[in-house]
Amino acid sequence: MECTIDWGGPDGMLFIARTGSGHVAAMDGAPEGGGHNLAPRPMEMLLAGTGGCAAYDVVLILKRGRHKVTNCQVKLSAERAETDPKVFTRIHFEFVVSGQGLPQAAVERAVQLSHEKYCSASAMLSKTAEITHSVTIVEN
Repeated sequence: MECTIDWGGPDGMLFIARTGSGHVAAMDGAPEGGGHNLAPRPMEMLLAGTGGCAAYDVVLILKRGRHKVTNCQVKLSAERAETDPKVFTRIHFEFVVSGQGLPQAAVERAVQLSHEKYCSASAMLSKTAEITHSVTIVEN
């Protein structure tokens, strides 16, 4: 896996990431840190990537189990250390999974498998952060 990060120049803290898969993402800082608030912060991108990794796993596991999943949303709330490096110390994943006849046990198992076995991002972050999760199922 490869990624290249380019700084947008001396008038701010905008950075452009170009991924090995050919995609582009912008990151910026808050004005008090020299940024212009034009894009997510790098740590927000890390948190979002972790949520995406976990949601991907949950949907894939449910689909492979032939469950009729129609939507998956995960809201993450995180706390960070107060001193540098300001690592994540707590992350809560709130899954809202929609579908037809989704068994609670199957959804909870998919979330558990993601966190314990498949999600590389949450596995890395669990080295510094206490990770918790909750599950809500919506019938549709």
